[in-house]
Amino acid sequence: MYQQITLVGNLGQDPQMRYTPSGVAVTSFSVAVNRSWTGQDGQRQDKTTWFRISAWRRLAETCSQYLTKGQRVLVVGEVEEPNTWTDREGNTRASLDVTAQTVRFLNTRAENEALAGGWGQSEGQGAPAGGGADGDAMAGGEEDIPF
Repeated sequence: MYQQITLVGNLGQDPQMRYTPSGVAVTSFSVAVNRSWTGQDGQRQDKTTWFRISAWRRLAETCSQYLTKGQRVLVVGEVEEPNTWTDREGNTRASLDVTAQTVRFLNTRAENEALAGGWGQSEGQGAPAGGGADGDAMAGGEEDIPF
């Protein structure tokens, strides 16, 4: 059996990279996926679903280096077992953990610099606009986006 999930959303926090005891890089970050619709009563409704993403090895290093809070990304990966907990008010909550196979950076260079407060990396440095990471290789271009 094979299952795969594709998410397009915004990073909720800066990525956190660490290494396993055997020296393998792993980066974790959260992605908010927003959905809007008009209800039967004509009122606009919004829903945000959060996903916790883990990237491994070279993909982890690339994500840690180039991603920041607020950036738009496309993540393709495998869903792990749901994680459930009880919040402060006693409500049961759940989140889905995803192991990333591909991460594409969807922001343009100008959008990245605006997120960084206008003092982003100088021209010619950093991730290519519209670029991303696919396993161990960099990939990019709007023609690669599947929608």
